[in-house]
Amino acid sequence: MNAQQNDYQFILVDGSSYLYRAFYALPPLTNSKGEPTGAIYGVINMLKKLMQDYHADYVAVVFDAKGETFRDELFADYKATRAPMPDPLIDQIEPLMAIIDALGFPLLIIDQVEADDVIGTLAVQAAKKGLATLISTGDKDMAQIVDDKIHLINTMSGKLYDRAGVMDKFGIPPEAIIDYLALVGDNVDNIPGIPKVGPKTAVKWLTEYKTLDGVIQNAEKIKGKVGENLRANLQTLELSKKLATIKLDVEMPFTIEALKLKQANKSQLEAWYKKLEFKTWLSELLTPAKHEAGEYQLITTEKQLQDYLARIKKQKLMVIDTETNSLNYMQAELVGISLALKPAEGVYIPLTHDYMGAPKQLSRALVLDLLKPILADEEIKKIGHHIKYDQHILLNYDMQLRGIAFDTMLESYVLNSSASRHDMDTLALKYLGKNTIHYEDVCGKGKKQITFNQVDLKQALDYAAEDADITFQLHETLYPKIAADEKLNFVYEKIELPLVPILTSMEHGGVLIDAKKLAAQSQDLAKLCQQLQDEAFAIAKEEFNLNSPKQLREILFSKLNLPVLSKTPTGQASTAESVLQELALDYPLPNIILRYRSLSKLQSTYAEALPKQINPNTGRVHTSYNQAITATGRLSSTDPNLQNIPIRTEEGRRIRQAFIAPPDHKILAADYSQIELRIMADLSDDPNLKKAFKNGHDIHRATASELLDIPIEKVTSEQRRSAKAVNFGLIYGISAYGLSRQLGIDVKQAQAYMDLYFHRYPNVLAYMEQARVIAHERGYVETIFGRRLYLPEINVSNIPRRKAAERAAINAPMQGTAADIIKLAMIKMYDYIQTSQVDARMIMQVHDELVFEVAESCLDNFKSTVEDIMTHAVELKVPLEVSVGIGDNWDEAH
Repeated sequence: MNAQQNDYQFILVDGSSYLYRAFYALPPLTNSKGEPTGAIYGVINMLKKLMQDYHADYVAVVFDAKGETFRDELFADYKATRAPMPDPLIDQIEPLMAIIDALGFPLLIIDQVEADDVIGTLAVQAAKKGLATLISTGDKDMAQIVDDKIHLINTMSGKLYDRAGVMDKFGIPPEAIIDYLALVGDNVDNIPGIPKVGPKTAVKWLTEYKTLDGVIQNAEKIKGKVGENLRANLQTLELSKKLATIKLDVEMPFTIEALKLKQANKSQLEAWYKKLEFKTWLSELLTPAKHEAGEYQLITTEKQLQDYLARIKKQKLMVIDTETNSLNYMQAELVGISLALKPAEGVYIPLTHDYMGAPKQLSRALVLDLLKPILADEEIKKIGHHIKYDQHILLNYDMQLRGIAFDTMLESYVLNSSASRHDMDTLALKYLGKNTIHYEDVCGKGKKQITFNQVDLKQALDYAAEDADITFQLHETLYPKIAADEKLNFVYEKIELPLVPILTSMEHGGVLIDAKKLAAQSQDLAKLCQQLQDEAFAIAKEEFNLNSPKQLREILFSKLNLPVLSKTPTGQASTAESVLQELALDYPLPNIILRYRSLSKLQSTYAEALPKQINPNTGRVHTSYNQAITATGRLSSTDPNLQNIPIRTEEGRRIRQAFIAPPDHKILAADYSQIELRIMADLSDDPNLKKAFKNGHDIHRATASELLDIPIEKVTSEQRRSAKAVNFGLIYGISAYGLSRQLGIDVKQAQAYMDLYFHRYPNVLAYMEQARVIAHERGYVETIFGRRLYLPEINVSNIPRRKAAERAAINAPMQGTAADIIKLAMIKMYDYIQTSQVDARMIMQVHDELVFEVAESCLDNFKSTVEDIMTHAVELKVPLEVSVGIGDNWDEAH
């Protein structure tokens, strides 16, 4: 059936039906605080779609009331089989009701009756008034009231039902639905019905005997077991029919005329959408900011520019943002510059917009010449959003950007590193309630996307000047939150912000790569992969695609009948790495697949890809260190990722051998030794753990000595290995089962290891328990330096997710503190290199390791300086230890 959008004057929504369908149909969505949001999102989404498709004069959303109804009086076991409402669903009821109300929908809840009864009564009343009524529900019971004026729609499927639609779906007309329901019963509502009578049998009987009374009168004629069941349960049919019948005479405290869609309350919706983090809806709710004439200015003459520069010199604080034609900072060309001196204003200086008919612009050389002293002036403080990128672009034109005082991306990151995004558009929506102009709005998407130099100047002004304006507004919103907290302020001003020019220097300087060595290794890796593929084919006795999970699943579990250890969300046997690792303990093919995957990734990601990423102008590879990605504060590396090159395999070390020093230089690598365990000793203040580190013992031998109560010199290599697994396992929250798998021992023995460990190091256990308590109370834990590590799922009802958050609460302060320490070490090393003018460069940061290029002439002195600076970067309760290596390549230096 097809209905036009204006066919209905009254729309009734079965809110209770929506609620359960949304909760079970959608994945368990949560916001960053771990609060469940999936049911809310689903219900509101269905309501929005319904109102887009159908417009009506009157509308109501109806929910079941709490407590018992008249049906419970009829039948004590009514709905007795229905499980109690899950806690995550209960938590969503109040915000859902508030949002429905804020959207302007009349919301109805009538005591002692169900939503169906309220809907049925209103639908019949409306029909009597001549109003065409549409009921949106997934409940089959509502089909009993369908007639010429009352229709149903299943919002999930979009299927509409009039009389003919009910006939098509059920095989009987609407007036027979109650009798049908009485016969088949309802497991969800615990309506008895007749045992073993399903829809086909019920339809057959009602088609033949017309009504339930007709079925009862002819019960003796019905043969077989089903006939026996009917006759044995005739006494329940009257009750079943009463329970299935929708009440059509509910007393209403209002008239239909009162049920009009109201004006939405935007301020309330904005508050709820922000709290629940419905970013798309928030974006739709908020229209782009309207700019009055004169707020944003296009600078196209030298006088305009000189006047603006004079203002900058007086104010000593400015926002800067560059517009380019590429995201690759080494290849990007400067297209324009936007500046702002206060919120709600901004200027754009176009330089190289070259579309057909583009107005004349100031020359890039002139603008950069005039800006150069201002940008290099330390006294004129600069604000930016991801200002490292702008610093790179200016370096491409030999321009120094000094006086970097604030970065709004880092301000957001320091306030909440667990937030998934820190881009300007997201932050403007989150903190300012403003829907900004997006890059795609002016440049388009996909294959039709143009570069910024092709954008019309009027559009470019609105976009670029808004970026500068919004950056200023974000800074004024975010920075006071940081300044008000001494610890956060330390993390921001002493760790994150000083790191910006250091990372710029490292990235711009790049890393020297031996392309020929990598090409040779790529060939060797290809041969090894081919050998492994042949071995896999021999075991499987057929050829298959080793990279195809589907084909691999077929070989492993259907053909070779290996045990299925885990399944995917779709119910298929999993071929995930963790599954293959476990299977590899007993079967050869999973081991081959793991080896193949590892080598194939090395070849494609590094041996083959790195030579292609060598910059033709510098002859080096230039990565990007991401400061605002990881929740713990660690840097990540992309394009290319230099932090995931294996060190424990021969093939991984060969990749590292291609990272070379230039002539007359060496590679020096300095690595913190067991830094997270040392941080654990500091955080827990455990005397035995501190003693081991202060005495300079091998911590794993010392732990084995403590656990086994033997002299440290008597500890064997195997005993040390077990102690190492315990040391590192516990700080990552390993379970006794996990430890047993790792050590190849039974769970009881693993648990005994753990119990003994905590007996010897009682303060470690106390720290772990305290970390969990603090996390549950605050929603976050902290590093030694005050970096906050939020745990959005620490208080969720889902036990596995909550336990994972508790493990993170224990480990995150150690990982985060380690990240803080190496960043502080980087800052001190950079300062030393700059002030001493030593011939050395910091070229990489990889986890707990710093890598340098150092001239051979100053190698000895630099080595001792690195050891001293890194060892004393911070003072913990136990000494830090740094391992330093030197070589012609990275592998030799490690």
